[in-house]
Amino acid sequence: MPDNTFDVVSKIELPEVLNAVQQALKEVHQRFDLKDSHSNIELNEKDNKILLASKDEYKLKAVVDILQSKLVKRHVPLKGLSYGEIVPSAGSTVKQEINLQQGIAIEKAREIVKTIKDAKLKVQASIQGDFVRVSSRDRDILQTVIKLLRETDFGIDMQFTNYRTN
Repeated sequence: MPDNTFDVVSKIELPEVLNAVQQALKEVHQRFDLKDSHSNIELNEKDNKILLASKDEYKLKAVVDILQSKLVKRHVPLKGLSYGEIVPSAGSTVKQEINLQQGIAIEKAREIVKTIKDAKLKVQASIQGDFVRVSSRDRDILQTVIKLLRETDFGIDMQFTNYRTN
């Protein structure tokens, strides 16, 4: 009898983030209250980071709000962002770094596997690098696992991909 599987992943679409950053930057440059604030938003795709800079904390918070609204409009989950602390920078400006989550951290993956095992369903859950693969003989049980994982808050954004019958 063939096994059915699906993967629990946590990925952010970088092209959507890039579009959101460009839209937010355009709005920042057009807004009157942010004029002469030297605000900037920069996406570092290699390191999966967004770098923000502005004149002071108040203006930086406004830039973050604009960026978040643009990300939400482009269906980028805000749970996938982790904010660094606001750091004073040269020329009396402030900077902040936002990390984009790509993949599930090993602690979270263990937590997901433990939740699945505690449910006492007839499934196997295994950590495969930065995602969790769940397999079972019965498709209905896999649907139950997906429902269980959606109802549990792990503090990360999760997608369920690669649903297939081998």
